[in-house]
Amino acid sequence: MSNVSYYTAEGLKNLREELNQLKDVERPKASQAIAEARDKGDLSENAEYDAAKEAQGLLELKISKLEETLANARLIDESQLDTSKVLVLSTVKLKNRANGMEMKYTLVAESEADLKAGKISVSSPIGHGLLGKEVGDTAEITVPNGKITFEILEITRE
Repeated sequence: MSNVSYYTAEGLKNLREELNQLKDVERPKASQAIAEARDKGDLSENAEYDAAKEAQGLLELKISKLEETLANARLIDESQLDTSKVLVLSTVKLKNRANGMEMKYTLVAESEADLKAGKISVSSPIGHGLLGKEVGDTAEITVPNGKITFEILEITRE
């Protein structure tokens, strides 16, 4: 079963850059560390060699996971997105019904989430609770410390 994820052009570019960094820079470093540790003598009692081999194994696992993510990644055509309801890449202006605070979030793929930049994951409780809502709708969302009710004020694409 594939695990399809949707990305912006920038998000896909960042994934590819990270994969290239791991393959072109980190992989040769790991091989070099193993070679240097091997040159230090008896492998049966060489902790440095064991550590280098383990680090290489973890690096290869990370590369494999990134390759799988990229294989299942789909680019979102932002020009075709509907602004009548909340979808991935929607920028949503919300009002917290309890305290009247207004906030703005852009819903993105999990790997692109950055709360400081106002980007929340569609798989987060708030992101998931907003999907499919329209302007004027209210969304009652269960978060770790209770329930929050938001009113959707505006949906845009940025």
